[in-house]
Amino acid sequence: MRAGAPPPVVAAPRTLTESPVSGAPVPLAELAEWLDWFGVVAGITERGAAGDFSLGLWSDEPAGRISERWRAFRRWHAPRFPAVVMAHQVHGTEVRIHGPQAPGWHVGDGYDGHLTAEPGVLLAVTVSDCVPIYLVDKRGRGLGLLHAGWRGVASGMFDAGLRAFCQSTGAMVQDVAVHFGVAVCGKCYEVGPEVAWAVRGVSTGKSERLDLRAALAERTRRLGLADVSSSPLCTACDAARFFSHRGSKGDGGRMVAYLGRPAERAGT
Repeated sequence: MRAGAPPPVVAAPRTLTESPVSGAPVPLAELAEWLDWFGVVAGITERGAAGDFSLGLWSDEPAGRISERWRAFRRWHAPRFPAVVMAHQVHGTEVRIHGPQAPGWHVGDGYDGHLTAEPGVLLAVTVSDCVPIYLVDKRGRGLGLLHAGWRGVASGMFDAGLRAFCQSTGAMVQDVAVHFGVAVCGKCYEVGPEVAWAVRGVSTGKSERLDLRAALAERTRRLGLADVSSSPLCTACDAARFFSHRGSKGDGGRMVAYLGRPAERAGT
């Protein structure tokens, strides 16, 4: 961990904003605070100046275009992260632990959560409106990245991810910092009563607005976590910067959220 110290923990989520990465050849936004406080890189891709930097592997776009963007993403990260790990996501609650990985791109199937204690392994999930959930053991014992849409929130993805994280690292909940990243905001996300009931356990019986990050923050309070932050950025409010399934009515574009401890920090 670098010399910069995080502020005192608070009961309610603090606001941390992903900032554009200057000089990167691909459009990225990262949490400068997490690099300073915890020595990890936590970020997300953006649409870019042309508005077309989609990394959705399972979209209808020609594979060659997507592959070239992925290669550009990999080239930028490869010096610090020789290995990238991701999976075909299924809106479930399964979490996988990743040990040492050979250099390259590793794609699994059928799960939505990643944990690792290995420097140089970049964890990745694809998102548009769903919430990327970043976890770090503040004592340096591990990282986690989870993908949660309304189904994941309702079925307990965060609870399952935190449980697996603490079991794999030996961390207590007070050792864990959590960030809820760029996602659709409550003002932009209208859902039916069945979705509201599944996520919050209450419903008006008609369509209503649902804030997934607020619902997740409430779960952190119940579980006793205090070092919690949330991004103010909304995929639908800022459709020129981010892809939004809801805002675009399903155009198929995807960003990649990512988290890792750089390889050169292995001895720090």
